[in-house]
Amino acid sequence: MPSLDTSGLDLHRYFSQRSLDRAASYTRGVEVLWLLSTAATLVALVLLARILPSKVRSIGLGRIGTAVIVGMVLIVGLWFVGLPFSFAELWWQHHWGLGPFDILAWLDGQWALLAPAALSAFATIVLLVGLAGRFRRWWLVATPIVVVIASFFVFVSGWLLAGASHPLRNPQLAADAQRVERIEHVTGTPIRVQDVSKWTDQANAFTAGFGPSTHVIVWDTMLDDRFTRGEKVAVIAHELGHVRSRHIVKGIGWTALVVLPTLWILALATRRRGGVGDPANLPYVILVLTVVGLLTTPFQNVVSRRYEAEADWRSLNATRDPVSTRKLFETFERTSLDNPDPPTWDYLWLETHPTLAQRIAMVEQWRKRNG
Repeated sequence: MPSLDTSGLDLHRYFSQRSLDRAASYTRGVEVLWLLSTAATLVALVLLARILPSKVRSIGLGRIGTAVIVGMVLIVGLWFVGLPFSFAELWWQHHWGLGPFDILAWLDGQWALLAPAALSAFATIVLLVGLAGRFRRWWLVATPIVVVIASFFVFVSGWLLAGASHPLRNPQLAADAQRVERIEHVTGTPIRVQDVSKWTDQANAFTAGFGPSTHVIVWDTMLDDRFTRGEKVAVIAHELGHVRSRHIVKGIGWTALVVLPTLWILALATRRRGGVGDPANLPYVILVLTVVGLLTTPFQNVVSRRYEAEADWRSLNATRDPVSTRKLFETFERTSLDNPDPPTWDYLWLETHPTLAQRIAMVEQWRKRNG
């Protein structure tokens, strides 16, 4: 796979100045909302870390029972803190023509996201509090268990998401997908369509699950007339490239490498307060985890961008259609207002994919290599 070097790439060959200005303006709004949301979350956690401990010790339900109550307060409280910013993001997307302003559909989606997030958070809270109360070096015991739990949720997500979708109904596109599956040696990978047009016009696709639960999920907005047949095939080939490279399993491996030092830092940060085993420290625990997450996000995004670039390269090799792939990235700028060349801090913290400029540069490199 080539580098993502964009030196010498003239964006004006692919995008008009008006398009670049629109994308930059939209992106600035998204960046501001992310910064405000992150700041609000940190402030809320600081306040909860000051207020809750004195109240928690009077609950009297035991360590685990108290941890569940505190965890519920934290999850619901942080959800409400983030709700106005999610609402503002919905309006911002609608303002720029990226989706309808359907508040009911949006709220339904928010509730759907809250349930699995709450379940995984409760499991993590009970695990950490329980182990920290029993073992001095609890992080050594917790690390493999956290990785197993994370792997389980990733595994079942493939089937859960597939249950809320339907098969490809375009026989021509389904035949194209089967051809790419044979090329990538991932024959039989289910490709499903998720209907999201009630709340967004943006196009997307992703891979969920691994092993027998593997599914490629394509949004119905990816299959409308804005995209050519070749562009749709390029997207499907990209996701099948993820499957072929086992990126989800590799991602779990990276998670395993991060969990141990994160839990060790957490143990050090909470030691003087009585440790993670004290439910009264849970707001501070979540605060530390949030800060560590923010600090490690740029490194996680480096890995993510590497995998996405590899999937792009596999897609090019499978379809051998650089024209459609390049047009796909140009279309993404119009349909999602992706900024082809975002600011450096945005690139470090918010971009899980290579920029559109980098992806187009890759297409040009592939074309030169393969004629």
